Amino acid sequence: MLKKIPFWVQIVAGLVLGIALGVLARVGELPWLGTALSTIGGTFVQLLMLAVVPLVFTAIVVSIANLRSISGGPGTVARLTGKTLLWFGITSLIAVLVGIATGLITNPGQGVGLTPDPSYKPKSQGSWLDFLKGIIPSNPVDAFTSNGKVLQIVFLAVVIGIAAYKVGEKAEPFVAFNRSLLEVVQKALWWVIRLAPIGTLGLIGKAASQYGFDVLRPLATFTIAVYVACAVVLFVVYPVLLRTVGKVSPAKFFANAWPAIQLAFVSRSSIGTLPLTQRTTIDNLGVPKEYASFAVPFGASTKMDGCAAVYPAIAAIFVSQVFGVPLSLWDYVLIAFVSVVGSAATAGLTGATVMLTLTLSTVGLPLAGVGLLLAIDPILDMMRTATNVAGQMVVPVLVARSEGTLDDEVYNAKRSDKALIPA
Repeated sequence: MLKKIPFWVQIVAGLVLGIALGVLARVGELPWLGTALSTIGGTFVQLLMLAVVPLVFTAIVVSIANLRSISGGPGTVARLTGKTLLWFGITSLIAVLVGIATGLITNPGQGVGLTPDPSYKPKSQGSWLDFLKGIIPSNPVDAFTSNGKVLQIVFLAVVIGIAAYKVGEKAEPFVAFNRSLLEVVQKALWWVIRLAPIGTLGLIGKAASQYGFDVLRPLATFTIAVYVACAVVLFVVYPVLLRTVGKVSPAKFFANAWPAIQLAFVSRSSIGTLPLTQRTTIDNLGVPKEYASFAVPFGASTKMDGCAAVYPAIAAIFVSQVFGVPLSLWDYVLIAFVSVVGSAATAGLTGATVMLTLTLSTVGLPLAGVGLLLAIDPILDMMRTATNVAGQMVVPVLVARSEGTLDDEVYNAKRSDKALIPA
């Protein structure tokens, strides 16, 4: 019966029911209901996170090794990689400029009646020194533990993937093992994704029950500013690039990509959404599998227009206004630089605290300001992650068009989102 209902309808139904139950739990003072919703949502996210370590490592190793199958040799591979990184940088720069402009227009920190706790220290520090030191693991095994550091896993996967690419045929047994493991992990993750409507109910319900208007009121302007800026990137910047550079219909893009964007919104994880993002990019958007299998996993861990560009820009302006620390033109240049260069610090997981602390420490703003935004971070993270994942699909479309490899017939075909969700 459920298989006959489109997946997006199931998610929307979970969204509506979750909000209703969350409001009921808060207004009716039903702690047991709030706990149940929190448990459902937390379990769904935990199931997604179980796949993070093997998924990130195998996806990146296989994606880099798969570049051998691209015709044209090393020159073509280098060109595709260069174009991908260039468009990652261009779109991140545009996104951070949108964030800065939105922050300057809305002044989200003015009149905020909140008292920062000067003793607050984020669990994750974001100085450039910490960031650079954190890339290379001192013990490779540590990076793969239950408290694995995704950025270190990305570094190891890139190094090993490049080594496998250079070794060539002799490395094929190793690559084949990773390819097989990736298929197994993705299959298991598809089963989790099928639970997205139930996970949506729990996650949205938890947010509605825990974060009422009394919590949102002091931060309403900030919340609206983040959502508006992300919406501008999502529904203005990306469509303009798709129309002018990609020479494709933006409406078709959103029709084709919506299942992945929806899942990103509720799961708040680019890595958790990765299998659906990659399948969407190949099967719905017409990007060649050989290139998409590299660009999408790489983007899922480094391409964060919402978390690493829009959000830290507006948050820096918010913190500067709350603490009365004016920002100079050079500070805004630094914010843009951090957003373009440091986005790998977000590493595709829920939340953007590391990126925010990196930005604040770079421009000399108090890290205690991070504590003011933690209460509403889950609400902000939904829109940020949806923007991230959309950007991770836009860039491969633009690069594939520039290479003349985009399949317009696939891109413009009519389809059902059910085709994207395997049994």
